[in-house]
Amino acid sequence: MIGPDGSAAPGAQIAAVTEASAEIANLVAAGHEVVLTHGNGPQVGNLLVKNEIAATVVPPVSLDWCVAQTQATLGLVLMNALDAALRARGIARPTTTVVTRTLVDADDPGFTRPSKPIGRHLPQDEARVLVEHGETWEDRGAKGWRRVVASPEPLEIVDAPAIAALVDAGFVVIANGGGGIPVVARSDGTVGHVLGGVEAVIDKDLGAALLAVTVDADVLVIATDVPHAVRRFGTPDAAPIGRIGVTDLRALAGEGHFASGSMGPKVDAACRFVERGGTRAVITSLAHIVDAATGAFGTVVLPQPPAASSPPLDPTPGVH
Repeated sequence: MIGPDGSAAPGAQIAAVTEASAEIANLVAAGHEVVLTHGNGPQVGNLLVKNEIAATVVPPVSLDWCVAQTQATLGLVLMNALDAALRARGIARPTTTVVTRTLVDADDPGFTRPSKPIGRHLPQDEARVLVEHGETWEDRGAKGWRRVVASPEPLEIVDAPAIAALVDAGFVVIANGGGGIPVVARSDGTVGHVLGGVEAVIDKDLGAALLAVTVDADVLVIATDVPHAVRRFGTPDAAPIGRIGVTDLRALAGEGHFASGSMGPKVDAACRFVERGGTRAVITSLAHIVDAATGAFGTVVLPQPPAASSPPLDPTPGVH
């Protein structure tokens, strides 16, 4: 949700969200119930820069706060754009945003070995100020120092009951942005366990898969900037993937067809959703999400390898 040139300026974000909302409104117009989630990498990156610049004046805010802030801000922009797009189509559907917590394990290995780089590179003397505030930074050579954080496995969407209730009430719900606000359960010594935020980021695609399973969605559509996942990407033999069984897609992933920083997490998320009972998952470009929802376009991941005699996919609108 940034500009074509990578700009994360407010105007560029609003323009990108407005474009996306037109396609989401088309999905609603086609009769589907929609739960929407999103990434927030550039937006959290902006907040981290503000942390860095102000670190000698005010203490930096933690990553869980950064995720919460971006969930609310992007939710506002999405609701405004979606409301306008739905009204333009004569659709009376309310929208809402749930600032969403996602439970992770306090003993997840990622916390003892933070490895996910976030934010920009800094000179050593500037990074040292942030290390003094408790952050973990690594020397990345000529480019300078860069912050690394844990990226734990998402275990539970804490606020799922609120999301489900709003869907049942007819809302288009925006939830679990950026993979969710990472929280862990801690003992308070009196009433058992309470939740507390942690310095981590959750993969947005894995968070989307968990959200889809949790709200009993029929279909998970992962909207990206390409129409299909591609096998042998970057080679003369590259080929788009259409319908494919989850076992076969897992095998391709194991062979290294999908980059870990881009398509890899999307493929993993699609497989997880289908393996946990989803009817199908689809990876495709934003412009094709209406056809993707019915399985008519994109990389369509099925519970079993599609056979020539397989019946057509059910086009009945459902929850996506």
